[in-house]
Amino acid sequence: MMRALYTAASGMRAQQTNVDNISNNIANVNTTAFKSQIYQTIQTRTTSANGEEKPIGAQVGLGTRVASNTTSYTQGALLEDESKSAFAIEGNGFFQVRGADGTTYYTRNGNFNWSIGPTGTTLTNTDGYPVLDSNGNTIVLPNNVNSEKAVVTTDGQVGYYNNAGAYVSMNRTIGLSQFNNPAGLEKAGSNLLRATNASGAALNEATNANLTRSKIHQSYLEGSNVQVADEMVNLIVAQRAYQLNSKAITTSDDML
Repeated sequence: MMRALYTAASGMRAQQTNVDNISNNIANVNTTAFKSQIYQTIQTRTTSANGEEKPIGAQVGLGTRVASNTTSYTQGALLEDESKSAFAIEGNGFFQVRGADGTTYYTRNGNFNWSIGPTGTTLTNTDGYPVLDSNGNTIVLPNNVNSEKAVVTTDGQVGYYNNAGAYVSMNRTIGLSQFNNPAGLEKAGSNLLRATNASGAALNEATNANLTRSKIHQSYLEGSNVQVADEMVNLIVAQRAYQLNSKAITTSDDML
């Protein structure tokens, strides 16, 4: 009976984590480029702290523990935006942003701005960090160019329309990177991600012919990939599982 109490208690803790995860997904349903997290649990494979394997002929459940909350990088809906500096990625790519510490971060949030600074009108994210091109350089407009005239094609080429209405290419491409395991990226806050050993090194789409190139859509933003209906069903399942474990504790107590 004591084992049943602890097993049910571990189930309640795991389902509480599940509910918290679902709540976070639902709360960010309208967050630009937010990626939902998937809750996973596993059953421990050992019977003691020393790591002995369970007996083959008599498997005994020892409760539940959370394995991971894995981010799902499925494509979000493309939402039209009035801003000419809003960009949405269609594909597996990530924008490259240079942080204040000089580190290159990655993001799917293309809600950018043309910011006037000492080096000229530079493409930045909402925190003022410069967006990088395919060569790792900042993207700066010529001094006589209005940012409203800037144009980015679906393949990331940056250009502008001059006073005569003619298109002029800047021979610059917005940098996009892919990862072998994007779920291994580390969240750095402000919708920025940091490459890790688990994610693998960033793969530049412009220089890696083995990658399927992503498309960039100007005046669009990528919406969250959270499916509210699915999350509500998951929430009901988690609540029922929590109640089941609570009932198991009550029943075990009555039997004791």
